[in-house]
Amino acid sequence: MCRLAAITSKEYFSPMENILALETMKEGHDGSGLGLTLKDLGGHFEHLKGYPILSGICSKSGAKILDDFMDKAGFQLKDIWAPKIKPIKGIKSRDHYFARAYDYPFSYKYKPTKEKEDLLMNIRLTLRKIGEPDESMFIFSFYPDVLTLKEVGDPLQVAEFFGLDKGGLKAKIIFAQGRQNTNYAIYLYACHPFFIQGYCSMTNGENTAFVPIREFLMSRGFPGYIGYNSDSEVFTHIMHYTVRQLGYPLPYYKDVITPLKDSEIETRQDREALRLIKQSLRPLCIDGPNVVIGFTPDGTCFMAHDAKKLRPGVVGGVKGKYALMSEECGLDSSIPMRDKSGDIFPMKYDMVIVRPQAEEVQVWNQLQH
Repeated sequence: MCRLAAITSKEYFSPMENILALETMKEGHDGSGLGLTLKDLGGHFEHLKGYPILSGICSKSGAKILDDFMDKAGFQLKDIWAPKIKPIKGIKSRDHYFARAYDYPFSYKYKPTKEKEDLLMNIRLTLRKIGEPDESMFIFSFYPDVLTLKEVGDPLQVAEFFGLDKGGLKAKIIFAQGRQNTNYAIYLYACHPFFIQGYCSMTNGENTAFVPIREFLMSRGFPGYIGYNSDSEVFTHIMHYTVRQLGYPLPYYKDVITPLKDSEIETRQDREALRLIKQSLRPLCIDGPNVVIGFTPDGTCFMAHDAKKLRPGVVGGVKGKYALMSEECGLDSSIPMRDKSGDIFPMKYDMVIVRPQAEEVQVWNQLQH
């Protein structure tokens, strides 16, 4: 199993809060990798909200390819952040870790948001395709106000390796995953969280329905539905497909991945729509055991389980700061002064939704819609 630590706050905070929470849950991950996704950035990037940030790793030769490609594509480099690497035994340092803020090409500056998002995604995919064969480039995200870091190693050691304890990076939403390696080889593109066009998720569990879900998504003709080095990446793409592509409200994501029985659907006021969704999107039903934590472009965060409810998850906090964790000890680490009687342990019909700025928490139940 893996361990998940997500925090959403009204104020900026350090990713060290997530990583220290992972440390308290260490029995649930084996130190084979750390993935971090930060949204609504403070610190170095606070003044660059409107500029897309390209996050990744490259070799010396990859850096030259990257510079030439972005220049020819019309992107102007505005700022660059690179961690101050501290050598750590057991972590193999690569040539360049980076987060680069760019200005859009002139022809895209006044385009609609969706057209800009498609441009950024296609650039990311092209760079990934160029760098993947020889691992000269790993590109994790390319989107405004979002930054992604990934590396192999124990989360606490990786944090020290990146110098995250020095306070250079801050954000209002941070997702972190401590990885339990279930594959034969550790590969950075298999490390959570996964991100596409403002949608992000990370998962603890085993996606036994991976193959039919992958085949359905790839048949949609959307260029971003590729990769799948991890069976959990489809959860991000299902959310993207449900909310962005089909235009459904976020709670319907829960109805798509864990559809109700026909008798249960009859209790819902939207039963006719729900029946059609179940019929047309049946291949996207998950078969767990899984807990999924995610966020949407507006900063809404959520937690949901599959029907088996065999992976732990808890949500709790105070107004202005909430954490979504694999275990209660992670919650104790990140928000110790909360009222513990208000902690939420979602069950199989529940979706816990934390609104932007961590102002409100809602438990949405499929049977009570």
